[in-house]
Amino acid sequence: MSDIVTQESSYKAQDLIAEDIDAYLVQHQHKSLLRFITCGSVDDGKSTLIGRLLYDSKMIFEDQLAALEADSKRVGTQGQEIDFALLVDGLAAEREQGITIDVAYRFFSTDKRKFIVADTPGHEQYTRNMVTGASTADLAVILIDARKGVLTQTRRHSYLAHLIGIRNIVLAVNKMDLIDYDQAQYEAIVEDYRVFATSIGIGDFLAMPISGFKGDNITGPSPNTPWYKGPALIEHLETVELDVTADQAKPFRMPVQWVNRPNLDFRGFSGLIATGTVKPGDPVRVLPSGKTSTVSRIVTLDGDLDRAVAGQSVTICLADEVDCSRGDVLSIADTPPQAADQFEATIVWMADEEMLPGRPYWLKLGTQTVTANIQAPKYQVNVNTMEHLAAKTLDLNAIGVANLSTDRPIVFESYDQDRDLGGFILIDKLTNATVAAGMLHFSLRRAQNVHWQALDISRDAHANLKNQKPAVLWFTGLSGAGKSTIANLVEKKLHRMNRHTFLLDGDNVRHGLNKDLGFTDADRVENIRRVGEVAKLMTDAGLIVITAFISPFRQERQMVRDMMKSGEFVEVHIDTPLAEAEARDVKGLYKKARSGELANFTGIDSPYEAPTNPEIRIDTTKMTPEQAAELIVEELLK
Repeated sequence: MSDIVTQESSYKAQDLIAEDIDAYLVQHQHKSLLRFITCGSVDDGKSTLIGRLLYDSKMIFEDQLAALEADSKRVGTQGQEIDFALLVDGLAAEREQGITIDVAYRFFSTDKRKFIVADTPGHEQYTRNMVTGASTADLAVILIDARKGVLTQTRRHSYLAHLIGIRNIVLAVNKMDLIDYDQAQYEAIVEDYRVFATSIGIGDFLAMPISGFKGDNITGPSPNTPWYKGPALIEHLETVELDVTADQAKPFRMPVQWVNRPNLDFRGFSGLIATGTVKPGDPVRVLPSGKTSTVSRIVTLDGDLDRAVAGQSVTICLADEVDCSRGDVLSIADTPPQAADQFEATIVWMADEEMLPGRPYWLKLGTQTVTANIQAPKYQVNVNTMEHLAAKTLDLNAIGVANLSTDRPIVFESYDQDRDLGGFILIDKLTNATVAAGMLHFSLRRAQNVHWQALDISRDAHANLKNQKPAVLWFTGLSGAGKSTIANLVEKKLHRMNRHTFLLDGDNVRHGLNKDLGFTDADRVENIRRVGEVAKLMTDAGLIVITAFISPFRQERQMVRDMMKSGEFVEVHIDTPLAEAEARDVKGLYKKARSGELANFTGIDSPYEAPTNPEIRIDTTKMTPEQAAELIVEELLK
């Protein structure tokens, strides 16, 4: 290995760098950029291959080589020879276990092109990491250990790469040196993979025999495989068509990221062109409003352009004063994308907590951010067998197909047509953590067929007839806290004051509207969503709605608050300690929960998230139900 380090000539800087650094930088700046991933099963040699690519492209400095030599002797897996995987696996846990845990991004370049490569983990539990690495890739290198052939994880990563929309697949049969470069064994592996690839929709791929460790067919043809007539890996990476090049042939689309208004005389719309080309004079349409105008200028920091293409960040000025803001999409006028609020989508769940159907999440698609509700999955995909399985929810690394709805129409394309306008992420509203990635398939037909019907009698007219302001008194607290008792007293007091009310009680609703729901977290979310929709309809009728539900999750209480007009939602926390509520145990539910007869009981084996800032807080250890009801009515009628 010391011979490798001392071969200074092999690491000699390019002549142009030494002669004219400015010319070199200009040349480097204008090279195209290919993003690709390496994936496959554990120990297929992904990290070693990338290390070899870095080494052969002269992207390793002398001090890195010295460190690599020392690390190879200490924790390497190649005996006394250089372990290229250590160039990529930088985490201590990765080096100790000899595996890749997180996605590692590396940059290198050749004379013809620049590259960003993502080394993705091979283990099944790191599927979400692999999806993250694949989301921006133009090409996937699927590695197979020539000794083992096509494995479960090979199929899993191939399916995920195809699902994410990667068009260019390279099947790299690695470690050919360990099977003495056997052509028959290589061809059997390729044929086995071809059968599987065809079954999941991968119509074409390039297969090549390689050795990441020995360097066979990496930078040039290997004398050990004279029967292989295809390109070396680097040659293929340098010449394969980029996604951005293919995107330029599609219709023009640009999500607006920012309205650029530095002074009164200039107004432009800035963003990254997702697909197509645009030039001054082109008619364009602003979506979802549908307003049309004409491009007057295409502005960049380096001056105006006569033409802009997919992959460029520009500011577009329009000839007319049209309403356009962040989240809108500029498109070619005669072939605009669709806008809808209901979709079918594939969802890759990335959070440790399971998906809760009915819970509102932020959905971010391009520059658009809306509230989305996910329905229970139609099915979950067993990525190992491609089987469709029944599922009520999705947990970590699960992939399923589900319908979703948004609180307002969004501009979109199907993911297989446009990854920018078809791919989205879901964000937890409480923690701001990204919990899922998704791919839109199509809008649901009812999204176009169901419209709001204009009504002549407004909600204000209903309220004025009753001489009151609509409101929702939302009682929340543990079972046995006293919610129903106090809510009943509040309604009696309001009724005596000639107020028009309706009481929605948790137990009563489960006898009818929600009789099909259980007490899992997902069912609790759906329970509150339905009650919230009913409460909203009742406020539209001008009523004061009183609800008595445990409603254990803050997100669902916030969801109902968001449904109402400002000031109409009044959260009433019946704050009774668990010990006190359990001591009352009027219905004997705590006793059953403690004995294991009753599962998913709030406060025992299911969490209760107390309000952080309720409008009204009632401490039942210091106040009688009558006093509490009196206080609530006073606060409501202030």
